[in-house]
Amino acid sequence: MFDQFQSLDLFPVNFFDVVTNLFVALICGMIIALVYRFIYKGSSYSVTYVNSLVLLTLITSVVILVIGNNLARAFGLVGAMSIIRFRTAVRDVQDIVFIFFALSIGMAAGVGLHVVAIASTILISFVAIVLVTFKFGAPRKMEYLVQISYSSSSDNDAMVHEILKKHCKKFNLVNLKNLGDEHVEAFYQVRYKDKEKSNELIRELREFDQVMHVNMFFDDDDADTL
Repeated sequence: MFDQFQSLDLFPVNFFDVVTNLFVALICGMIIALVYRFIYKGSSYSVTYVNSLVLLTLITSVVILVIGNNLARAFGLVGAMSIIRFRTAVRDVQDIVFIFFALSIGMAAGVGLHVVAIASTILISFVAIVLVTFKFGAPRKMEYLVQISYSSSSDNDAMVHEILKKHCKKFNLVNLKNLGDEHVEAFYQVRYKDKEKSNELIRELREFDQVMHVNMFFDDDDADTL
C-alpha cells in the first residue's frame, strides 16, 4: 500500500507541458517585476529583488510540476523546504505582497492554468498601477515631520515657533530630547500652508544661527536631510 501511495501520479506531464508552463510563468514573472519597478516609490530599490520576482515565479512553477498529484513528493518537498531559513528582512509591505503575487502566479502556471495565470497577472497589475497612480489610501491632508536641533532658550524657542508659524497651518511638538549643554532635538509634526514652499521653512531654520541641524521626513520610509 505504501508503494502505491508513493507511485500515485494521476496526471503525468510531458515535455511540451513543462515548456509551456515555464514559458507562461516566465512571461507572467516578467510582467510582475516590471509592474513592481514601475510603481515602487521607496528609497531602497533593489535590482536583485526585481530579478528574484521573475525567478520566484519560475521556481514555484517547477515545484508544482515536480509535485503534480503525487502526495509522497508533496510531503517530501515540505520536509526538504523546512530546513531552509530565510533571514532577509523585508522592509516594505508591498515587497511581501509581490512575493505572494509571484508565488500565486507560479502555482497557477505550474498546474497548467494558463488562462488563470495570465488573466490574474494582467488584472492584479492593472489594479496595482491604478492604486498607485491615483494615490488611493493617501491621507487627504499630508503631514510631515521636521527634526530641529538647536540651542534652547526662551528666545530661541520663540524664534523657532515664529518660523514654523510663518510657513505652517499647523505644527505640534511630538518629541523633545535633551542633548546636553542646553541643546535640544525637537520633532514637530507640521502641515504646510504651501507644500511647494517647504524649502523656505528649511532655509529660514538653517539661517537661524542657533540651529545646528534640520531634517524633514516625508513619510515612514523616506527622509531628506537638508
